[in-house]
Amino acid sequence: FPSHNTTVKIGRVLFNSSMEDVPSQFFVEKHSWDGLREIIHGSRKYSGMIINKAPHDFQFVQKHDDSGPHSHRLYYLGMPYGSRENSLLYSEIPKKIRKEALLVLSWKQMLDHFQATPHHGVYSREEELLRERKRLGVFGITSYDYHAQSGLFLFQASNSLFYCHDGGHNGFIAAPMKPVEIKTQCSGIRMDPKICPGDPSFIAFINNNDLWVTNIESGEERRLTFCHKGLNNIKDDPKSAGVATFVIQEEFDRFTGYWWCPTVSEDADGGKTLQLLYEEVDESEVEIIHVPSPALEERKADVYRYPRTGSKNPQISLKLVEIRTDEDGEIVSTQIKELVLPFKTLFPGVEYIARAGWTRDGKYAWAVLLDRSQQKLQLVLIPPALFLRVGMEDPQWEEHVAAMPEGVQPFIIHEEVTDIWINVHDIFYPFNQTNNDEITFLWVNESKTGFCHLYRVTSLLQVRDTMTSMSKYDFKCPIKEEVTLTSGEWEVLARHGSKIWVNEDTKLVYFQGTKDTPLEHHLYVASYESPGDIVRLTKSGFSHSCSVSQNFDMFISHYSNVSTPPCVHVYKLVGSDSDPLHKEPEFWASMMEAAGCPADYVPPEIFSFPAKSGFELYGMLYKPHNLKPGKKHPAILFVYGGPQVQLVNNSYKGVKYLRLNTLASLGYAVVVIDGRGSCQRGLKFEGALKNKMGQVEIEDQVEGLQYVADKYKFIDLSRVAIHGWSYGGFLSLMGLIHRPNVFKVAVAGAPVTVWMAYDTGYTERYMDVPENNLLGYEAGSVALHVDKLPNEPNRLLILHGFLDENVHFFHTNFLVSQLIRAGKPYQLQIYPNERHSIRCPESGEHYEITLLCNSQETDLSQNVQRRACQQSFNRFD
Repeated sequence: FPSHNTTVKIGRVLFNSSMEDVPSQFFVEKHSWDGLREIIHGSRKYSGMIINKAPHDFQFVQKHDDSGPHSHRLYYLGMPYGSRENSLLYSEIPKKIRKEALLVLSWKQMLDHFQATPHHGVYSREEELLRERKRLGVFGITSYDYHAQSGLFLFQASNSLFYCHDGGHNGFIAAPMKPVEIKTQCSGIRMDPKICPGDPSFIAFINNNDLWVTNIESGEERRLTFCHKGLNNIKDDPKSAGVATFVIQEEFDRFTGYWWCPTVSEDADGGKTLQLLYEEVDESEVEIIHVPSPALEERKADVYRYPRTGSKNPQISLKLVEIRTDEDGEIVSTQIKELVLPFKTLFPGVEYIARAGWTRDGKYAWAVLLDRSQQKLQLVLIPPALFLRVGMEDPQWEEHVAAMPEGVQPFIIHEEVTDIWINVHDIFYPFNQTNNDEITFLWVNESKTGFCHLYRVTSLLQVRDTMTSMSKYDFKCPIKEEVTLTSGEWEVLARHGSKIWVNEDTKLVYFQGTKDTPLEHHLYVASYESPGDIVRLTKSGFSHSCSVSQNFDMFISHYSNVSTPPCVHVYKLVGSDSDPLHKEPEFWASMMEAAGCPADYVPPEIFSFPAKSGFELYGMLYKPHNLKPGKKHPAILFVYGGPQVQLVNNSYKGVKYLRLNTLASLGYAVVVIDGRGSCQRGLKFEGALKNKMGQVEIEDQVEGLQYVADKYKFIDLSRVAIHGWSYGGFLSLMGLIHRPNVFKVAVAGAPVTVWMAYDTGYTERYMDVPENNLLGYEAGSVALHVDKLPNEPNRLLILHGFLDENVHFFHTNFLVSQLIRAGKPYQLQIYPNERHSIRCPESGEHYEITLLCNSQETDLSQNVQRRACQQSFNRFD
């Protein structure tokens, strides 16, 4: 390598042609920085052709006019050929097709010559942070709200809000169309817009941490809450309304803090009353941190509220705002209503509002509540009448409570308790009540059997005799009936936005799960009335992500496997209406066909092995493309290893993990293993990390390496690197600390190095609060174990985005300080303009070249390393 390029030195652990060659070793051809850059250019050019191109966020709309040739119009977000931004598109689905020909639906623009990305791609701070929390990599329109009855679309774009209509129930209008910008008097960006279901002329949004409403027909705009003062000093402005806090977004996947009531009540004079449930947050006791600002030249810092584990969380409450209009739709009054008793009094021990919403008839608001340890979950119904216009310190609250009508109280209709942790999910389907004394709903429970499964639950709405001492009562309702709909050692997919589709006419529920294999996601259907058969609707050998039409006659699947890039196909369910459970899927049309693989793409081989822990573990191996008989190839272990993530499955890896294929093309064996702690394998498997993150994962990874080396014979265990990002960066450091004779190089991206500095919601879920688990925190904090790192140079590279507001740069800063004190060698690669995820294309390219560079060469004696490595594996055995 050129002597001037210091960034490549760290990788001189896997190869050195100047050493005495070991005949059985394969040596990777050396490339200059420019040579590697050319390789990366080629791979990124391919990935740019298909990355984020697939349509998503589907909305089926059935045509009510039977005279035309089409049965449905399908709306979605996608990136048309030649475009660099997401747009709102639609396709027509024909009633009849020619079976002998492949029908590829055309993507049609909903919007006419519309630029959705802000000029120069510059987003506001609020938008940029939301993109981080949602892990968004695309530009343009990234989400939309749709009102089926009116055909109204609402979306955020170009630093503003826009809407358009498709005609709704009156029939579809021609497109493309010019979207209408919603004008405002607000200063700052408007976020999280939502259409009022009961009156689509009204939309709500968040501006400067408060809730607003506007009438898109009259242009009337009204601020509903007054929590935020608009001060420059964050210390003096700690409150917000309708906004999900950092921890709720990052660790609980809830990105909103307000919910429209689906129904609107009409007054005798023609006016209406609209209701919004919202969360009010007071962060005055939450610690303030400073993170470098993107405007580095101004030498400023961004200021955030960030609750470190063991410290104070925000104070939370649920409130209600009522909006009264006259017969012309003009707002007559707005009124904030508070719970009759403080939130903490009604729901003692609750720390997080994980989910919230309304029942479909608007009779109750509902919420999923968690305690701080996240080992107790309560699903509660809250009647709107429980909110009164009284102050929290109102001395007359006892009179208000006493005056409450009978039955106006919270109802805890479901409760779960576990000694591991509760994974919050998105599956709650309440049926309309036919009896005021009970409610039936579909729910997913993981705590009951250790695997996520569907249940039909009926709870009795038990009314207390008196409300005068409401806080002393347990509002838990008795369960009348709980029917198991699915069971077994597999999972119904319920996290990260997963859905179910319920057909109340046929009593069927459609859901996605891993019944056939933990490596593939499929669409299934079962009866919730008479549980029995579970029918798979998608074809095996692929992993699917599906969406079902509103009248349950069609579904769309985005699917792939390790060898086949993604396809998006529409299927029609055909068969007898007398047996809807066993209708067969018939291919109907294609939205997108699989792109060609790169010329050098070789799909990874999936393997499994029985681990010493008693679990079957799954892995993937990218074989070196230039395998030579009898030669041993250097290996790279790509790792994540933490909860809520599954790396190994039968889906196409050519985009997200294209760099792993590139490494294999250069001659490396690349290994990926899902050990204990990863998801989709049940709570016991994931819960192996409870109170001991960093203590069990590396053992599974090393055992997997040994298995692969024994099975395939071409992996050189004396030349193994470990690399990962975030939790994977943490485990890369752990690997070098605990197994320095196994891992010769660690490339650690954005690692958590001391768990005391990470947030409450994540850390306490898995590690408890620090005072209850001091030994676990110490054992799992890599910065406290730098003395165990090797003394040889060029074995450790740390990468981190300087602006990271999730895993703060403090983690790397503290680690480096400890390394210096211990006299340990290291190298550091900073990305000055990046946060936790690398988003800038230039930064991404630089990172990938650096990774390839640091997989080359070693100045250490191979024979010495081979002996040391074998001794290490012998000790492991």
